[in-house]
Amino acid sequence: MAKSLEVVPSEKTNIFLLAGFLGSGKTTLLNRILSWDTDLSDTVVIVNEFGKIGIDGSIIRSKSGGRDVVELTSGCICCTLTDELIDTLVDIWERFRPRRILLEATGVAEPESITEIIGSDLLRERMRIEKIIAVLGIRYWLGRESYGPFFMNQVEQADLILLNKIDTVPKDRLQEAVTDLQAKVPGCLVLPTLHCAVDPEIFWNRHSTLRLGNFYTSLPASAIDLAAGNDRSRNQDRITYVTFDFVSERPLDEALFDGFLKNLPWQLFRIKGPVRFQSRISLLNYVSGQIDWQEWEETDHTRLAFIGWDIDSEEIRRKLEECVAC
Repeated sequence: MAKSLEVVPSEKTNIFLLAGFLGSGKTTLLNRILSWDTDLSDTVVIVNEFGKIGIDGSIIRSKSGGRDVVELTSGCICCTLTDELIDTLVDIWERFRPRRILLEATGVAEPESITEIIGSDLLRERMRIEKIIAVLGIRYWLGRESYGPFFMNQVEQADLILLNKIDTVPKDRLQEAVTDLQAKVPGCLVLPTLHCAVDPEIFWNRHSTLRLGNFYTSLPASAIDLAAGNDRSRNQDRITYVTFDFVSERPLDEALFDGFLKNLPWQLFRIKGPVRFQSRISLLNYVSGQIDWQEWEETDHTRLAFIGWDIDSEEIRRKLEECVAC
């Protein structure tokens, strides 16, 4: 029987749910999060493993830097371990009042069921699901007909999908997967990744409320890891990450630049930085087709960083030069 939770007025704890089919890379993502230069002093990690021996939990604990890691084993938190999950969350709230919880679900968990648990009477006043991140091995997606409805539930409930292990398929299959996913879950960000390399700001924030950090020092982790000669990928000849920038002291024509954004190649998945138009300066954050503009007054010229794969950077720069106002 799950124990009760004393109601005390306070800010809710945000739960980041890491979902994904078996072997897609959830533990890799969690270890990557723990390595970021992010203050996690008020963050608790919960790991759910479908088995009696918690291998992933031991690996994560060894890399957690002393942070609290809680293991739930011998079942799935969305079914057989429901009461144990509730009791664990109640205990965490009473002991720590954390600002965040990173909850790594087992590979056979359905996010919808976990969302219902968090919305139960015992928890909804104190916690909420802030974001569902689905780690999706690209081969699983290409063979999705074989895995049943719970597999699709993980995908359809996600706010962010990391289409992982993209080095294991040819480029044309990658394009097919990205296109299919964007059509299947149109309100979700789909980001192709190797080893779950994702920009921390994309992970922590909903795409509708992205807030950029220092433009000059916060290039996406995917670019930093893979453009610096990292050769862990098994097929580097298939996926080649490209990073480049564009700087212009002359203003851009807003209509021409809007047309430029609408006709970008699918392989270009990240653009960020201030853009100077003739009448204003705005901060652009472009992620896999999603465009977010914010007010910006800290620069007098355009300075954009680009991340993609197999991109002709000179062709992109040429098209940008055509956007410069006469």
